Amino acid sequence: MAAGNAITTDATIGANKVSKLKLPSEVRIFLVLIGVALVFELLGWIFVGQSFLLNKDRLVVMILQMSVIGIIAVGVTQVIITGGIDLSSGSVLALTAMVAASLAQESGFARAVYPSLTGISVFWPVLAGLVIGLVCGVINGALISYTAIPPFIATLGMYVSARGLAKWYTHGSPISMLTEDYAWIGSGAVPVVIFLVVALIFHIALRYTRYGKFTYAIGANRQAARVSGINVGRHLIIVYSIAGVLSGLAGIVTSARAITGQAGMGMGYELDAIAGAVIGGTSLAGGAGRITGTVIGTIILGVMTSGFTFLRIDAYYQEIVKGIIIVAAVVADQYRQKSRKSA
Repeated sequence: MAAGNAITTDATIGANKVSKLKLPSEVRIFLVLIGVALVFELLGWIFVGQSFLLNKDRLVVMILQMSVIGIIAVGVTQVIITGGIDLSSGSVLALTAMVAASLAQESGFARAVYPSLTGISVFWPVLAGLVIGLVCGVINGALISYTAIPPFIATLGMYVSARGLAKWYTHGSPISMLTEDYAWIGSGAVPVVIFLVVALIFHIALRYTRYGKFTYAIGANRQAARVSGINVGRHLIIVYSIAGVLSGLAGIVTSARAITGQAGMGMGYELDAIAGAVIGGTSLAGGAGRITGTVIGTIILGVMTSGFTFLRIDAYYQEIVKGIIIVAAVVADQYRQKSRKSA
């Protein structure tokens, strides 16, 4: 009997040692990033005869594009952690881009009111874009919190409505002739800096503040969170409002970078943001996920998109592969959930 207990104890200790040796999720995701980049580097030399990683211009375009998706993904990650989903991000981006661009025109509202003040042409467009994103987020959160509408349906409605408003705002016409002050927001490394600052702020908020504890608690068990005294409805409105504001910020950066506003901007960005979050380890079941993982997951997505273009793979094949990757990430998440429960 004692020998049996000793064997059981040794097995338990061995299992604990194995679990301690298990790499943190962010490290595993980072290793995946390195592996994906090396695969494209190898394929580049085989099929194109060029280096994928050593082309500065290609990497700059990839990083800038990834930054916009990343800003949205930071907000989407928080929504998914609560057990929700946000399908409206790309449409909110388009709406805010159109409104902000219209206020940032050389002969627009800002110049008409403050013609002699340098930099004031940035204030009103940015404020308007953030406020519109906030309003869209509040509507999403309120519908989900107080009408029992599933997040999928509520944000799908906003997805359609916001895109329609973006087209209606100028009857589908693009907006150009933006001020240099506004265009600076999308120039150089500014989008990357904005993305990293946003990611750092919400990494700290989720890990070290009550806001983060409430967000994870709601995603893990909404009823338990409500019983423990958390105002679930109010907190969900806050989370969706933050996601809306970040979509608005992404719209501002996108229009400033393109020096134009178009109703078709941000098409499919919501799916890329969700993919970046899921690839980065955020669980669609809620209650699990980190901003650091989302940042790495977004970079992986950017590397893949840039790599496919580099290898001259047609866009529709890229969409097929991207869909497969999203499904694979969800399957892997389901496997992790079962492993935790069985442990």
